[in-house]
Amino acid sequence: MNNEHIKIATENRKARHDFHLLEEIEAGMVLRGTEVKSLRQGRANLKDSYGRFNNQGELYIFQMHISPYTHAHLDNHEPERPRKLLLHKSELRRLYGKLREKGLTLVPLRVYFKKGKAKVSIAIAKGKRQYDKRDSIKEREVRREMDRAMKKDR
Repeated sequence: MNNEHIKIATENRKARHDFHLLEEIEAGMVLRGTEVKSLRQGRANLKDSYGRFNNQGELYIFQMHISPYTHAHLDNHEPERPRKLLLHKSELRRLYGKLREKGLTLVPLRVYFKKGKAKVSIAIAKGKRQYDKRDSIKEREVRREMDRAMKKDR
């Protein structure tokens, strides 16, 4: 993902800690005007959000919180409404097949604007066990110590 026309609105940092990310996909979102304005202000949260297919084979993101727009009065949006994701039919079929496997889920990683359009980066993920999380923390600490030692030697 090149960063020349991208402005990140929100990011789900906890996803990388809680899941093994297998594959990342960019999707568009169906949003209302007040949702876009709130996203531009960075007033969104992906903490407990997830993706799921409905009965018609459409992909939605649930539990994504976009705060109501402060300057809208009557026609404001519901903060945690399900939001439809836009992908090609072939991508939807492939995702549907992958998500039928046991233990796999769809996790949103970040919401950003690319050339003025709101996009969401979603990942096919497998949940980490407690010992996997401890291993990840240990690896990160070792990497930091090595970086500090290398910096000190310079």
